[in-house]
Amino acid sequence: MTDDQKVWFITGCSTGFGRALAQEVLSAGHRVVVTARSVDQVKDIADAHRGNVLVLPLDVTEPTQVRAAVAAAEERFGGIDVLVNNAGIGYFAAVEESTDEEIRRIFEINVFGLSDVIRAVLPGMRRRRSGTIVNFSSIGGLRAFPAVGYYAATKFAVEGLTDALRQEVAPLGITTLLVEPGPFRTDWAGGSANETLPEREIADYAGTVGAQRAAFRAGTGKEPGDPHAAARAVITALAGDRHPQRLLLGVPDFSMAVEQLESMLAEARAYEALTKSADFDAPAV
Repeated sequence: MTDDQKVWFITGCSTGFGRALAQEVLSAGHRVVVTARSVDQVKDIADAHRGNVLVLPLDVTEPTQVRAAVAAAEERFGGIDVLVNNAGIGYFAAVEESTDEEIRRIFEINVFGLSDVIRAVLPGMRRRRSGTIVNFSSIGGLRAFPAVGYYAATKFAVEGLTDALRQEVAPLGITTLLVEPGPFRTDWAGGSANETLPEREIADYAGTVGAQRAAFRAGTGKEPGDPHAAARAVITALAGDRHPQRLLLGVPDFSMAVEQLESMLAEARAYEALTKSADFDAPAV
């Protein structure tokens, strides 16, 4: 392995960003641990890049499987340079319509599974005093929308966890990157997302949740974002000596993020006096 050749460990490679990233990273000459719940879905990637790829079964909600996959990757390639936590699911439902089972499932995959993989990979990165952890968030990690409240909650959790992690591991030579995509053709709103059953839909939310859910479904396969272009952007972002803490992806994503951040800043300034009045000895408003 050359100095420029890295070992990438990517979760959720059967479709979407994970699949595109695995293909682009391999094309760039790196070595990749390609993981998926069903290895049959990624067999073509292995066949096209023999020698530089290790395919492993991985369900991120199975801790034993997580540790076995990381151990196998380290044994084969000597270590993991870049961890990409991409595995995740979507979920469309009003907050009130959702069930405990559905809520817990999306957190198990999007948050607890991600956390488990990080904790399995970090010991090796700490020993080598190097590594990068890439966590896929979403524009939904910056602002929420009707019908995806619990999905957004998982991505807000990923954002907070990654922010803290970045500060914890920086002195150890390890970096982090939050990837925040907007609408991409990844089948996120298709087969990769669950939604509340029609009999549980609440009519009072038809104009908000119902309309947004229908818009998501109608836009499947028509999103402006190209997963392969996004994958190349991630590779480019990590190529230099320094990289951003967050990487927005896509034109709509940039616009939505800027709008949200500017709105938050304007509101904070509008209520600055009231905010500061909550301290001891502060003047009353």
